[in-house]
Amino acid sequence: MNRTKPKRKFREAVETILMTVAASLFLKIFIVEAFRIPTGSMENTLLEGDFLFVNKFVYGLKTPKYIPFTDLRIPHFRLPAFKKPKRGDVIVFEFPGDRDEIKPREVVSYIKRCIAVGGDTVRIIDKEVYVNGRPIRDPVNVRLGGNDFLPRGFPNPRIFPKGYPFNEDNYGPLRVPKKGDVLALTPENIEGWEVFIAREGHAVTVNDGQILLDGKPTNAYRVERDYLFMMGDNRDNSLDSRFWGFVPEDNIVGEALLIYWSWNQNLPLASAEKFKSVRWWRIGTIVR
Repeated sequence: MNRTKPKRKFREAVETILMTVAASLFLKIFIVEAFRIPTGSMENTLLEGDFLFVNKFVYGLKTPKYIPFTDLRIPHFRLPAFKKPKRGDVIVFEFPGDRDEIKPREVVSYIKRCIAVGGDTVRIIDKEVYVNGRPIRDPVNVRLGGNDFLPRGFPNPRIFPKGYPFNEDNYGPLRVPKKGDVLALTPENIEGWEVFIAREGHAVTVNDGQILLDGKPTNAYRVERDYLFMMGDNRDNSLDSRFWGFVPEDNIVGEALLIYWSWNQNLPLASAEKFKSVRWWRIGTIVR
């Protein structure tokens, strides 16, 4: 009896499994990743329970930022991109943290629409969004809510930047920072920018009316990264850049590509109604 034949078949099976796993990990890390829509902030473009493929290649291949299955950061780099993020792109990104957090409590991905890029000026007037002084064309499936809005002069204390007299319906004007921009710093506006600067790795304090950057007196800060202003298509039900600030381009995971599955995520998996809730008409839909 030839005992080497079963051993060879076993070895070939193990090699096949390992190669399949390695190929799957390569695709997930560098090319395409699956993403589930957890909230209604992008309705009606994307619904809770939509499952997407995300193109991680288009904005430049990026090596992992974290040790797999942990929140431990490791050195990483991004290769040149095929294109830069632009207004209107639906982007999955690593959440930068709430307005007053230097670092988020956990590593989590969000999905929103890019409204403005570095160097653009954003303004919202009675819920209508303007970029560089011109109204933007709303997405086809945008949800704007009713005609009620918070008027200018009634600031929302949760809004970004902290201390600015904005609310979610009447916002700005505010310039989206890009690398090389110089922010004028004053004792009156410093609380709105200290977390932003801290996220770039610098400490800001105020001593007897004098602003100190890394311990040195200053009245300006030079921005070190490019940023995006992101908003949900469900404008009245979206916590976005209006509330927690700009997204560094380095936080981008990829561009939403297409919906490969969709169902009611609130039904139990074992429920008889779960399969009936499948939204067959959404499967294969390109995200725009």
